[in-house]
Amino acid sequence: MVIDPKGIVRCIYAETIDLHALGQPVINRASFVEPDERGNWWADLSLVDGPLLGPYRQRSEALGEEANWLQAHWLTGQNG
Repeated sequence: MVIDPKGIVRCIYAETIDLHALGQPVINRASFVEPDERGNWWADLSLVDGPLLGPYRQRSEALGEEANWLQAHWLTGQNG
Protein backbone atom coordinates (compact mmCIF):
# COMPACT_ATOMS: atom_id res chain seq x y z
CA MET A 1 0.00 0.00 0.00
CA VAL A 2 1.41 3.38 -1.04
CA ILE A 3 0.04 6.78 0.01
CA ASP A 4 1.13 9.73 -2.13
CA PRO A 5 1.58 13.33 -0.84
CA LYS A 6 -2.02 14.15 -1.87
CA GLY A 7 -3.35 11.32 0.28
CA ILE A 8 -4.16 9.05 -2.65
CA VAL A 9 -3.77 5.40 -1.66
CA ARG A 10 -2.68 2.78 -4.20
CA CYS A 11 -2.55 -0.91 -3.56
CA ILE A 12 -2.85 -4.18 -5.38
CA TYR A 13 -6.21 -5.51 -4.26
CA ALA A 14 -6.27 -8.48 -1.97
CA GLU A 15 -8.56 -9.37 0.86
CA THR A 16 -5.73 -9.15 3.39
CA ILE A 17 -6.79 -5.63 4.40
CA ASP A 18 -10.41 -4.52 4.63
CA LEU A 19 -10.19 -1.38 2.50
CA HIS A 20 -13.62 -0.26 3.73
CA ALA A 21 -12.03 0.33 7.13
CA LEU A 22 -10.10 3.20 5.48
CA GLY A 23 -13.12 4.78 3.79
CA GLN A 24 -15.04 4.18 0.58
CA PRO A 25 -12.63 2.42 -1.81
CA VAL A 26 -12.57 3.09 -5.53
CA ILE A 27 -11.44 -0.12 -7.18
CA ASN A 28 -10.28 -0.11 -10.80
CA ARG A 29 -9.09 -2.99 -12.93
CA ALA A 30 -5.40 -2.73 -13.81
CA SER A 31 -5.09 -5.63 -16.23
CA PHE A 32 -6.57 -8.67 -17.87
CA VAL A 33 -5.02 -12.12 -17.44
CA GLU A 34 -6.42 -14.32 -20.20
CA PRO A 35 -5.51 -17.42 -22.19
CA ASP A 36 -4.94 -17.43 -25.93
CA GLU A 37 -6.15 -20.04 -28.43
CA ARG A 38 -3.10 -22.23 -27.67
CA GLY A 39 -3.72 -22.26 -23.92
CA ASN A 40 -0.90 -19.85 -23.10
CA TRP A 41 -1.57 -17.10 -20.56
CA TRP A 42 -1.00 -13.37 -21.08
CA ALA A 43 -1.13 -10.42 -18.69
CA ASP A 44 -2.35 -7.34 -20.54
CA LEU A 45 -1.46 -4.24 -18.53
CA SER A 46 -2.58 -1.72 -21.15
CA LEU A 47 -5.24 -0.34 -18.78
CA VAL A 48 -2.40 1.24 -16.77
CA ASP A 49 -0.24 2.05 -19.83
CA GLY A 50 1.79 -1.10 -19.28
CA PRO A 51 3.02 -3.90 -21.51
CA LEU A 52 1.60 -7.21 -22.64
CA LEU A 53 3.43 -9.86 -20.63
CA GLY A 54 3.70 -13.46 -21.75
CA PRO A 55 3.18 -16.02 -22.93
CA TYR A 56 3.14 -18.17 -19.78
CA ARG A 57 2.26 -21.85 -19.57
CA GLN A 58 0.35 -21.42 -16.32
CA ARG A 59 -2.11 -18.78 -15.18
CA SER A 60 -0.30 -18.52 -11.85
CA GLU A 61 2.87 -17.45 -13.69
CA ALA A 62 1.00 -14.71 -15.52
CA LEU A 63 -0.61 -13.53 -12.27
CA GLY A 64 2.78 -13.45 -10.55
CA GLU A 65 4.40 -11.41 -13.30
CA GLU A 66 1.36 -9.12 -13.39
CA ALA A 67 1.79 -8.44 -9.66
CA ASN A 68 5.56 -7.93 -10.05
CA TRP A 69 5.06 -5.37 -12.82
CA LEU A 70 2.33 -3.54 -10.93
CA GLN A 71 4.49 -3.35 -7.81
CA ALA A 72 7.52 -2.08 -9.72
CA HIS A 73 5.75 0.44 -11.98
CA TRP A 74 2.11 1.24 -11.26
CA LEU A 75 2.08 1.07 -7.48
CA THR A 76 4.81 3.70 -7.23
CA GLY A 77 2.98 6.00 -9.68
CA GLN A 78 5.62 5.67 -12.40
CA ASN A 79 2.99 4.41 -14.89
CA GLY A 80 -0.61 5.52 -14.63
